[in-house]
Parts: sequence; C-alpha cells; structure tokens
Amino acid sequence: MITLHHLEYSQSFRILWLLEELGAEYELKIYERDKKTHQAPKELKDLSPLGSAPVITDGDVMLAESNAIIDYILDQHPESKLRVELGHEDRARYLFWLHASQGSMMSLMLMEAVFQILISRVPFWMRPLIKAVLGQATSNLIHPRMKSLLQIAEADLDKKEWFGGDHLAAADIALIYPMESAKERFYLDVDYPNCLTWLERVHSCESFKAASVKDGRESITLKI
Repeated sequence: MITLHHLEYSQSFRILWLLEELGAEYELKIYERDKKTHQAPKELKDLSPLGSAPVITDGDVMLAESNAIIDYILDQHPESKLRVELGHEDRARYLFWLHASQGSMMSLMLMEAVFQILISRVPFWMRPLIKAVLGQATSNLIHPRMKSLLQIAEADLDKKEWFGGDHLAAADIALIYPMESAKERFYLDVDYPNCLTWLERVHSCESFKAASVKDGRESITLKI
C-alpha cells in the first residue's frame, strides 16, 4: 500500500487529492512544518534525498517529485480516466499542462520566492540595491512569463472546461497548486475569468473537498 508522506499546506496536496479522486487505498502520514523556519521537519528531510514534499513510499520504493508520483500512481490505476490516452484529440493539451505545472509555473513561483528570501536576509545596507536588482528581474522575467502562461490557460479553458479536455484529468490536479499560488500572489485576477471559474469548479469536486479536510486547508497560506 502507498504511504503519502504529506507536508501540511504544501505541493503534496496534489497527491492527496489524486488519491482521493481515485478512491485508492493509502496511508497518510502528515508532517508539520518547523515553527521557526516553516520548512519540512527533519524526519521528512531524512526520508527523501530532496528533503521536500511530496514523497511516497510503496514497499521498497521511495519516490519524490510531484509528476513522477502522479505517473507512478496512475500506472497502478490503468482504468482511470485521469490520464488522456494516446491518440486522443486532447492528448497534447493534457501533456502540455501536466508538465507546464512544474516545468514552467512552479519554477517561476520558486524563483520569485527565492528573490524575496534573498531580499529579507541580506544586510540592511545592501537591501535597497538587491531589492532594485531582483525587482527588475521579477518585472522583466517572471511577470511576463506568468502572464503568457495564464493567457494560454485562459484561451484553452475557453475551449474546454478542464486542462485535460472535457473532464477532470491529472493535468488539472498538477495545476491546482501553482494556480492557487498565482491567485494568492495577484497574478490570477479578474482578467482571467475562465481560470477563476476553473478554480471554482475544482473546489466543488467532492474529492478535492475530502482532501482539503485531511490537509486542514481552511484559511491557510500556501507555502513553496
């Protein structure tokens, strides 16, 4: 049986939602963030070579990385419709968003988070210079790329309701964390009504609600 080593309010929520959507049998082990650093505790870092969530164990298998875990779990559920099959008209759309979730959107989010950490930790006399330099990098690199991704998302959701096509797919599950983060950071606003409607649609899913209860997601702030 799969054990999800789940860090509260983290990217591993996606795996929790996936398991709930599949109706899979699994064990959930929840780790609380360090009260001072807000990072993963030592016992979770000792489990994974990356020292971060999500992580699953399945017998002798230990696996990290969100999309690798999604593929691993879906391999065990070949009957699931969460993976758009080869040859389907929505296959390319599905693959793009499944991998854009981590390869593009989360990379930009992480870069922005690192910039903010650097600004907060440099000596105070250096802070104005560092803030100005990283502010330019954010304006010239992160913001335009996020805007481009959200514009593509808005256009795709104008054609079909889900990132996988006509129904919920693993691409939607992979995207929930970066899309919620984009909304929290004010990238995702009224200029993207289809994306906001997609978020509402996701939040109405019974499997999402069940996963949210287990994660304790009421009134939380997402962490990278």
